[in-house]
Amino acid sequence: IAVFALSAWATNITPQATGGSKADGTVTLSYEYGMFEKPVVDWSVAGATAKQRCKAWHYKNAEAFGGAQTRCLAAEGYGDCTTTQVNVTYQCTDN
Repeated sequence: IAVFALSAWATNITPQATGGSKADGTVTLSYEYGMFEKPVVDWSVAGATAKQRCKAWHYKNAEAFGGAQTRCLAAEGYGDCTTTQVNVTYQCTDN
């Protein structure tokens, strides 16, 4: 039972648009996952979401900057993070 409790399980996740700047041509997509979850991110849908937001701002496309920013939203015990948020920024382009 202890091994099961410590192992992570795969969780399908689709990042949602949570911010951005029309003036800067950036879109921020975010997702959250729990301590025992292993996120499996659908990056093709994420890219399409960013592209859709950019098109609404009269850009043609969106490209991920690469990398992600993570932060702990909730912790307990000895500082174990129970909920993590991940933010990925996309740049709107005219390519």
